[in-house]
Amino acid sequence: MMQVLLKKFFLYILTLFVIGSLNFCLMRLMPGDAMVHLLGEEGYAYLSGKGVDALEELKTEFGMDGSLIKQYCLHLKKTIAGDWGYSYHFGRPVSGIVFERLLWTLLLLFPAVILGTVLGGWIGALSGWRSRTRFEKFLPLAFLCLYAVPGYCLSLLLLTAAAHIRGFPVGGVLTAGGSYWSILHHMALPLFVLTLHGTAYKYMIMRNAVRQELDAPYVLTALARGLTGRRVLFGHILKNTLPAYISVVALNIGFMAGGTLLVEVVFSWQGMGTLLYQAVLSRDYPLLSGALMVLCLSVLAANLTADFFYSVSDPRIREGDHAA
Repeated sequence: MMQVLLKKFFLYILTLFVIGSLNFCLMRLMPGDAMVHLLGEEGYAYLSGKGVDALEELKTEFGMDGSLIKQYCLHLKKTIAGDWGYSYHFGRPVSGIVFERLLWTLLLLFPAVILGTVLGGWIGALSGWRSRTRFEKFLPLAFLCLYAVPGYCLSLLLLTAAAHIRGFPVGGVLTAGGSYWSILHHMALPLFVLTLHGTAYKYMIMRNAVRQELDAPYVLTALARGLTGRRVLFGHILKNTLPAYISVVALNIGFMAGGTLLVEVVFSWQGMGTLLYQAVLSRDYPLLSGALMVLCLSVLAANLTADFFYSVSDPRIREGDHAA
């Protein structure tokens, strides 16, 4: 198992290296002067009025002078050190802003992933086992329609309904002078949307996985031995469907992270989604570059964690590791 995880880890390091290289090319492949993208039009015009020497000094400070190879090596060094530049829009270093906003996104994303995974797997397993009843034939259609609606559309519908409820927050993360209960109150609607959307997708995956195992010989043998349906489902079928289910959850984390960003904008949740939106509007490219880098790091870390649980849940990987 350790050999498999080490191979995955080096693959993720390579992926991170490619993402960092693309991040380096983000500003340099854009039309115009890269210093305009770093400083903004007003900042560039102000320094241009001071003379060429001021711009040259700033180019040296930002690592924009010299050959592309020299700039690339300096970019990798600063990225590893956590020096991602300065946000002229917020007037602060990019790393501090990004990690501050990332905490709010994780506060919303982690509970949504956990709740969606547990509810989707549990309801999907029961639905796949009882797939011949009338109610279970209607349930997949309902979840499919729910998943087909984008998360931001569900957010807009809930936001419209919540606007007519007195005392219910429709945006932000915290009421002035509020406590932790105020944060939970504000995150109720966006968390509900993300959980509902994640549950619908994982329900369909688990239901189909369970249905494919119903006619397997080991299921018929277990039923012939007199085991109850619940014991066969949760004691035998889920052990075979769990590795594939974990893989699907890991792949879905990236999509959920993207959906979270749009939901954050709708509910004015001050996380990475709102930060990216503000960075695009203000053309704050250092902030945009740093935010994209942190999002990629988060998705890779989540997938690496899922690979670990996949290796633990699949005995074939453990046996292969011992055999090696």
